Amino acid sequence: MITKKFKITGMHCSSCAMNIDGELEDTEGVKEAKTSFAKQTVEVEYDANKLNDKKITEIIKTAGYDATLLE
Repeated sequence: MITKKFKITGMHCSSCAMNIDGELEDTEGVKEAKTSFAKQTVEVEYDANKLNDKKITEIIKTAGYDATLLE
């Protein structure tokens, strides 16, 4: 398992953060997602054998938000 943080744009409230968490946690390979509305970020713990950064950003975009990997 690895953990990476992504910058999120397009969140308007804490419900948006919960929506992102739900979408990610429903994805096979994601162990945990912690979205912070205040910081406009999400920290994702996932299995690198099943997912990659690009797939995670695609899931977030499908949910209606933009995401950029923070190094």
